[in-house]
Order: sequence, then C-alpha cells, then structure tokens
Amino acid sequence: MMEAQATLEKLHSSSSMAMSYQEVLDYMFSQLPMFHRIGPAAYKPDLSNTIALLEIVGNPHKQLKCVHVAGTNGKGSTSHHIASVLQEAGYKTGLCTSPHLKDFRERIKINGQLIPETDVIEFVEKNKEAWTAIEPSFFEMTIALSFWYFAKEKIDIAVIETGLGGRLDSTNVITPEISVITNIGWDHMNLLGDTLEKIAAEKGGIIKDNIPVVLGEMKPNVHSVLTNIALEKNVRVIDASLSTAPPPPSALQGYYQEENRRTAYQALKTLATISPWNITEDHISQGFQKVIENTQLLGRWQVLGHQPFIVADVGHNKDGIEFVMQQVKDQTFDRLHIVLAMVADKDISTILKLFPKEAIYYFSKAHIPRGLEAHLLQTHAAEAGLIGEVYSTIAEAFSDAKKKASKQDMILVGGSVFTVAEVI
Repeated sequence: MMEAQATLEKLHSSSSMAMSYQEVLDYMFSQLPMFHRIGPAAYKPDLSNTIALLEIVGNPHKQLKCVHVAGTNGKGSTSHHIASVLQEAGYKTGLCTSPHLKDFRERIKINGQLIPETDVIEFVEKNKEAWTAIEPSFFEMTIALSFWYFAKEKIDIAVIETGLGGRLDSTNVITPEISVITNIGWDHMNLLGDTLEKIAAEKGGIIKDNIPVVLGEMKPNVHSVLTNIALEKNVRVIDASLSTAPPPPSALQGYYQEENRRTAYQALKTLATISPWNITEDHISQGFQKVIENTQLLGRWQVLGHQPFIVADVGHNKDGIEFVMQQVKDQTFDRLHIVLAMVADKDISTILKLFPKEAIYYFSKAHIPRGLEAHLLQTHAAEAGLIGEVYSTIAEAFSDAKKKASKQDMILVGGSVFTVAEVI
C-alpha cells in the first residue's frame, strides 16, 4: 500500500512532465490492482469499469473484428496458433493475451511485434486524469490499451484471450466473428464456482447471439452446459473433438498442444466460412509451423538447454500439470530435478500429488505478493512425499539444480507462470 501511495504521489508531482516508460509501468503495477500479483482482491464483479473506461477512450473495441478465446487451459497457445495463421494469410493481426513473462508489452502485439513503449506512455498520460474516478484494475486498463492500440493501428483482425472466466471478464465487451472455448477444468474455483458446471457457465458467458462457437475437448457435463447456452442464443456449435480431419503439426511440442491444435484448426476453418476471411490449408500449415517465430510465444514446453535437458513450462493447475508430467515420463534421463514455486491461492495439496516422488526438488517463492512461501511449499510437498531444499530466490534454485544435474539428467522449471518468467 505504501508503494502504491508513493507511486501516486510521484505521478501527481510530475503530472505536467512527460512520464518515462518505467514510471508508467510502476503506476500500472502498483497503483492499480493486478490479479496475477495479488489474486482475488483484483477481480471485479461486473463490466461497468471496463465500459466506462472504454467510453473515455472512444470505444475502440467497436471498430475491431475479433476472435474471442476462453478456457481453463490452452487458451493462450490456441490464441497464438490462430494469430500466427492469420498473419500467414496476410492479415494485420492483433494479439491480446495474459499474463506476460518478461515484458508487459508481450500482452499486446501486432504481427508478433510488441506494442511500442511510446504508445503505452501516450495512452496512460492522455487518460490518467479522466479515469481517476473509475479506479480501474490493471487488467481493465490493459484491455482498454490493447483495443485503443489495435484501432489506432487499423488492424484487420484481433485475437483476444480472456483473462479470467468469461462472462465478467473485461474482454467480454466485444462482438467477435467467432468465439472459442478450449476446455473447462479446475481453476479459480473461489471466483468462478465450486463445480465444473458453474465454471463452464462463467466461461460460456463469451457466447454471443448468432455468433458461432468452437468447443475444444471437454467432459460431457460441461459440454452440455455450453451447448445449452449456445442453443438459447441460436448459436452454431463446432465441436473440435469430433473432427476427423487431423490438424497440421506445430512448432509447439507439448503433448497438450495436440488438443490446442485441433481447436485452433477448427476455429480457423470456421472463420474461413465467414466473409471476408480467406484462410487456406497452406496458411494453416505454415502458421502452425511458424507459431513461435510469428508470435514470440514463450514458456510452453520451452527447451532451454541440453546436457542436461532443461525444460520450462507454465502449466500451473491440475489439468496443466497432468499433461506436463505425462510428457516428463516419456523423456529419457537419469535423474529428474524440479525447480518449483507456486502461488498461494491454488489447490496446493491436489496439485503436488501429481508430481513424481523420485525427483529432486528445489523449492522457492516467486517474487510476487501471491507467491507461496518456500518453506510452506516445502512442508506441503513433504506431505505429498516430495523432498527438496529451500532457496531464497528462483534464480538460486535454478543455479543449484544446474550444478547438481549431470549431462544425462533432466531439469524441469514450473509450478507457476512466475517460476518460468524468472528463469527465462
């Protein structure tokens, strides 16, 4: 709180002077709530702030053609696949995702290029006084910035990933060309609901009247929730899991990418039936193969080194960790070293049970307020039969893992987005 007050006082004292990019970031991060740093306290229960904020900046979202993507896991990778293909098809493509790993500007890109620092500065300086009464959250401000930037740059189409949920997510002010829901799993139950059906209803809030929706692979009970919402809104449902057409291979190597590729493929095939979008099989094939090159995606089964084999993955909930652990089992190595840090508002005990007991663990805390204290993580891990040492920083944990690992070993960095961010 003291940090936020100091930042605000600095902002007011220099209101007549141009702000630096770092001052803008300090303002956005410390003065305004940010879910990925502080958790549920930053979650807003309605869209009124977003609507008010967008009114101030001229409702730029109404000028955009969009693809809207929600889901528990895979929505980021699916969004990047779709954006990469649209780029290959020759469209000037915006991409709005979250969270970022290294640079805030990763959240807002056009054709894989980060939003310039000067545009971030311009947006905040121009509007900071007008939105004082609104007190927008970090995410609300970021979404407004992305829509403003995309409209200013006159893009052809934007791929917009929800931040959390769907119905009340700040992105849910757009009317997209198509909606995509990758899957439904256990995450953010304290905000979205304590059953998969309730979570599905929240994610299904992005389904709009008469706008096609593509559904990824999911359990029958949640599939029914979404198809019922679609029926009420007179929406055509495209079920990616039922398609017999195999999607092209992708540069992303995680096992979970097979499901994401199928969903993205059907989304693109659906978009291609809507005028004026011209998307061919060759565009899809090239876009999938060049997804990392085109969109600069990080942290999805990202190989950081060999001898030892080092992989970083941002999987952080039950479904995500299960996929990662399955892929780890299929690797060849002598010993497994896991650099692990987690956030405190997850179902820690359930997730830790998914990790292998025979691995050597290096416990630490991500450098964010939500980070679970390393000693607490070690205690929870011990209850699950996972043994390891505590380190004061993730960098120290990773460094020690590299020292102790032989050339025939494997090192996995994971447990949260922030663990991976601090390593890469």
